[in-house]
Amino acid sequence: MITYIVKRLLLSVLTIVMISFITFVIIKLPPGDYANYYYHANDMHAAHTSSYAGDDADEVMRQLREELGLNRPLIIQWWDWFSGIVFRWDFGNSYTGSNTGATPNLVLISSVLPATISIAIFTMVITWTLSIPIGIYSAMRQHSIGDYVFTFFGFAGLAVPDFLLGLVLMYIFFAYFEHSVGGLFSAEYLDVPWSIGRFIDLLEHLIIPGIVMGTAGTAGLIRIMRNNLLDELGKPYVVTALAKGQNSWKVVIKYPFRVAINPLISSVGYMIPALISGTVIVSIVLSLPTLGPELVAALMRENMTLAGSIILMLGVLTVVGTLISDLLLTVVDPRIRMAE
Repeated sequence: MITYIVKRLLLSVLTIVMISFITFVIIKLPPGDYANYYYHANDMHAAHTSSYAGDDADEVMRQLREELGLNRPLIIQWWDWFSGIVFRWDFGNSYTGSNTGATPNLVLISSVLPATISIAIFTMVITWTLSIPIGIYSAMRQHSIGDYVFTFFGFAGLAVPDFLLGLVLMYIFFAYFEHSVGGLFSAEYLDVPWSIGRFIDLLEHLIIPGIVMGTAGTAGLIRIMRNNLLDELGKPYVVTALAKGQNSWKVVIKYPFRVAINPLISSVGYMIPALISGTVIVSIVLSLPTLGPELVAALMRENMTLAGSIILMLGVLTVVGTLISDLLLTVVDPRIRMAE
């Protein structure tokens, strides 16, 4: 097991390095660069800044690229950015325009990270809490009324767009429950210290994003759990145990469930980064301060350091999530331990 973990860690490091380089190259592919955004955002073409007054556009752009390090070879730019993150925990700086100066990317990411993590944890709890028992029930009560009801809502959850469901829930909560919608806090709790009231207000505002972002995932995991469990319930060892008069729920939980849950555990690898980044459209519709809208804004500004840092973070979460799911599989399924 230790050898397996060491090999996976070494492979994970190589994967992260490749992710960082490929991400950097892809973001650099479109024409233009961050200097173009910075130039126009600060109205340098109108000579509104004294440090660049009197210079023509080409000279100003040349100076900007030199200051931002954009005139160096691509491989050097990538290594400076990646090594800064790895060895100095330096994610680079962002220039938001209007001559406000440089803001560390780590500050920008940290400002939206608590809300992002809160939504991700809340959504994951809803997804797993609902999908596993419903999937087991649907498999053990195949073709029953309850199975048909859950199947209908499952397909509806997969079919309805998240942003549309978000708009509907916002209207229902506001019109019928007088619940403030949008954001994660009510106006009176927006900039106050943490308290029990503020925590309760956060939980109330997490209901809509949790339902919206967890609906499709819950519906998908229900179908996976149901179908895999149905395959196991028809196997001889289950039929024999049930024929001997053993309790059906006890038999299912002790044996077939441990096999059927493998695909759900495998989904941890992509579920964690998906929830952390959040659905971009949903985050915009619900006014959620998450990493998704921040990533879109960085890409629109051609801000390589910020966009690359967020994508690299999601890549690291994917690698870590995959490693965690693989280790959990070795614990849940004895056959995988034997193979290793």
